[in-house]
Amino acid sequence: MTKRSFRSEFMLSTISRFIRNVTIATIGYVLALVGGYYFAKRVIIWQPTSLYWKLKIFEEYLYILVPLFWFCLILLINFIQWIRTVSYIEDIAKASSKLVTPEEEPIKLPLPLRSIEDSMNQIKRTALKNERAAKEAEQRKNDLVVNLAHDIRTPLASVIGYLNLLDEASDMPEDQRTKYIGITLEKAYRLEQLIEEFFEITRFNLSSIVLNKGKINLSYMLAQIADEFFPMLAPGEKQVQVHAPEELILWGDADKLSRVFNNILKNAIAYSYDKSIIDITATAGDGQVILKFVNSGDPIPAQKLETIFERFYRLDSSRSSQTGGAGLGLAIAKEIVVAHKGSITAESEAGKTTFTVVLPQG
Repeated sequence: MTKRSFRSEFMLSTISRFIRNVTIATIGYVLALVGGYYFAKRVIIWQPTSLYWKLKIFEEYLYILVPLFWFCLILLINFIQWIRTVSYIEDIAKASSKLVTPEEEPIKLPLPLRSIEDSMNQIKRTALKNERAAKEAEQRKNDLVVNLAHDIRTPLASVIGYLNLLDEASDMPEDQRTKYIGITLEKAYRLEQLIEEFFEITRFNLSSIVLNKGKINLSYMLAQIADEFFPMLAPGEKQVQVHAPEELILWGDADKLSRVFNNILKNAIAYSYDKSIIDITATAGDGQVILKFVNSGDPIPAQKLETIFERFYRLDSSRSSQTGGAGLGLAIAKEIVVAHKGSITAESEAGKTTFTVVLPQG
């Protein structure tokens, strides 16, 4: 609930209660006057006593006293309503302090403030949920940094060890030297990957997404991305097939959307079966472009589908060189897609996982 709607709802309920009370009091006052007048004129037989002459004087000023009494009645109602409203404001102020408390105990307000009570409880639940999510993301990041720092030591030690061997053994056989150089290069690449993951974490925390939009030939972009992943596809004899109309044009930030498709495809390659085909399809309609990335592999559990787009979340809890990343790829992809006013979702069933990206064509 926004501040304006919160204020408007409370104001409207207060005004409606005041009008209702004034209306009921006015009707009761009029009925009392009519009943009193009828009783005085038709039922009582008056005698010329002192009481009669005093009431006669009252009758002469009736046109002043009747509205005066009504005005006093309204003032009394207004005072009571003001006291009640002040007490409601005090209740709301006291309850608002509970919005920032970590306890999950629900906020309680008087019955007339039930709608405000529901809204405040919803705000508190959302705040607690966001706080828990932030703490979990921070914990995952810290664990990941510790794991990465530990992992960096292993390839670094190997690189240093093999370089020392190559440096000290000048008469080493050529085949053994070639073998050691290959191992050293492999460990250096792994070290580069781990350092890049550190850089990715820092860049994600510090950068904000600014879009530089232009015309994108989506079919050409997807084909180019698929070709760039050939070195990752070849060891497992995997393939990527792109199905997109050649004339399909999208208005967006080419660099950032390329990063989205790279991250999704990298994930699909890492978790697909060997000798399988990864299908990428793109279609347009109703002012939108729909892209689907479908790979054959072990299904993602339903509970993990809800969290794979969170920061520092990895499907593979192990730190394998093949699938262990910083856990930012899909989170970054989601932020870029949302910045384009689009959506990204994932669904998984037996043997098949599908990532769907919907973007406005622009």
